[in-house]
Amino acid sequence: MNERYSQATWDARYRESDRVWSGNPNPRLVEHVTGLTPGDALDVGAGEGADSVWLARQGWQVTALDISPVALDRTRTHAEESGVTVATVQHDLLGDAPLPGSYDLVSAQFWHPPLDRFADFRDVLGAAVRPGGMLLVVGHHPADLSTGLRDGHGHAELLFTPEKVAALFAGDAWEVRVAAAPTREVAGADGPVTVTDSVLLAVRR
Repeated sequence: MNERYSQATWDARYRESDRVWSGNPNPRLVEHVTGLTPGDALDVGAGEGADSVWLARQGWQVTALDISPVALDRTRTHAEESGVTVATVQHDLLGDAPLPGSYDLVSAQFWHPPLDRFADFRDVLGAAVRPGGMLLVVGHHPADLSTGLRDGHGHAELLFTPEKVAALFAGDAWEVRVAAAPTREVAGADGPVTVTDSVLLAVRR
C-alpha cells in the first residue's frame, strides 16, 4: 500500500500534536449543506471531527469515517464535548471492503486519492450515496501551486480540477449540480493568500 495513505502514516501525523486541524468545519461543506433537510451523512476522512460535529448540530445522523483510530478518538471527544452524537468507523478507503451503509449525504473534504484510484470518487464514494442523495467532493485545485502553499506537500500530481471529477459522473445515473472552482482567503506566512477549491456536488438519480 502507498505509505501516504496508510494507517501508520496518519496515526503518526495525529500523534505529532494535540491538534492538527483548525477545529472549524470546512467552509464549502457549510456553504452547500446549510439549510438542507437533514438525513444520514457520511463524513469521509473525518480527521478530528469538525465537519462531523457541525453536521450533527444541524440535525444530521452522522457517521465519521477515517483510517486512523487516533483521529477517531479525537472525533469522539469533540462530539462528546459538543453534546452531540457521532458514530465512528475505522475504514481504509483504498481497501477492498465497500463503505458501510448508504447515505443521504457523502462528504469528502480534501481527500486526494492516488492517480490510479481517481475513479474511486464515483466507484467507492458514489456507491455509498442512496438514490436521491448527494455527494460533495472538495479538493485543492492545481491553481494553488502558484501560491506556494501546496509546494510543501510534494504531491502536485494529486491536485484536481472540478471538471476532472465531474467527468466521472457524466451520464444518466447522476445529476451534477455544482462543478466549480471558487476562491477564498487563508492565512499565509506573509499575510492572506487566495486559494482555489475544486467543488463537485452531484445527486444520485
